Amino acid sequence: LVLLAAIFLCWTTAGPRYSSRIVETKSGPIRGIILELNSGRLEPVEAFLGVRYATATRYSWPTFGVRWSSTKLADTMPPVCPQAFPDLSNRSAALQVMPRNRYYFLKRLAPFLANQSEDCLHLNIYVPGSGMCCSVL
Repeated sequence: LVLLAAIFLCWTTAGPRYSSRIVETKSGPIRGIILELNSGRLEPVEAFLGVRYATATRYSWPTFGVRWSSTKLADTMPPVCPQAFPDLSNRSAALQVMPRNRYYFLKRLAPFLANQSEDCLHLNIYVPGSGMCCSVL
């Protein structure tokens, strides 16, 4: 029974830890998630993922996004803009046209570029978890 419970605990994963803070934007209120970093020296960060800043209109200038009234959860990575990616399926051929370190870097990066869309007018905003005011670029 104890072994079964241990296996169950290993298979279950906790969902994201939502921030207690709700931020008011021009489009409406959003709530982010708290990300714990894998370092004892770094404090957690508050992440607002996939915050839309404009609406894509094909062959026209982007327009200001749609306004919402209820709090949106900013907890999901948005799609990335379409981009050409080299063929990495044949390692030998790929290493003929790029250094080995670049090949391994691109292999690690590839899963993050799987979800591509022309509608990619989103921001990922990261804020220190302490909530202290910081300069904004």
